[in-house]
Amino acid sequence: MYLVGVLPALVTLWIRRGIPESPRWEQSNERRVEARDLHRRGVELVGERAALTRFTLIDLFADRAVRRPLICSFLMMLSVTFAFWGVGTFVPTYVGSIAAKAGLPATEWSALAGLVFTVCGVVGSVSLGFLADAFGRKAIAMLFYLICLILTPVVYLWTQEIHVLLFCVGVFGFFVLGIWSWAPIWLPELFPTRIRGTAIAFIFNAPRFIAAAGPLIAGTLIVALGGYGPAATLIGLFYLLGFLVAPFLPETRGKPLPELVEVQRVYTATRRSAA
Repeated sequence: MYLVGVLPALVTLWIRRGIPESPRWEQSNERRVEARDLHRRGVELVGERAALTRFTLIDLFADRAVRRPLICSFLMMLSVTFAFWGVGTFVPTYVGSIAAKAGLPATEWSALAGLVFTVCGVVGSVSLGFLADAFGRKAIAMLFYLICLILTPVVYLWTQEIHVLLFCVGVFGFFVLGIWSWAPIWLPELFPTRIRGTAIAFIFNAPRFIAAAGPLIAGTLIVALGGYGPAATLIGLFYLLGFLVAPFLPETRGKPLPELVEVQRVYTATRRSAA
């Protein structure tokens, strides 16, 4: 499996050599080079030019226009990451334990549950993109968070018949794995080009330092509460955080990217002053 996992990494060698940067990024990089050159010559810079001279990670927190979507999307990613590592990872083991109680081979049912969970998750990941284009990023993200919150006790507490449980695991996988797709769809539309890559990388990865404690906490709760059901349901409450934070992000479906909005605003203001 590790050898197979290396193959996509080798494709990046071709990507770096064969796929050019986007024209929008090239323009942003040219402005960055120009701004840094002016800064070295002692020219006082303001606005975007000043921002272009800052280290991008610092710029994320220094720009007020960026700070709000950064914090909100960070909390949304923390919600889904922590909840998944404390809920989704235990699905095969839990199904195996239910199968064993019914006198069925636990290993086979555990493997089958993992397969169903993953396949339905792939379908959910692809479907979220189409749904977000049809109904909006905010509405679909909130819907997925809400259904994940509801389905956690359905799977871990209320469903005990093994065949019904396997069906619920499929639906659960559709939403619990599919919910991750909100990030690559919505995040690029929230940040200007000069810090887009840094913002996405920070939001994707910083929550993992906190969520790494998820499996440890879940295992402790399983022992303390006497089973998977109560522990998973408790950790699944983290989905509520994403549901509550999502309304504070702007809806971006069909709207221009942030820097294009700024360019249009400056162009309009320039024309008015000239008139």
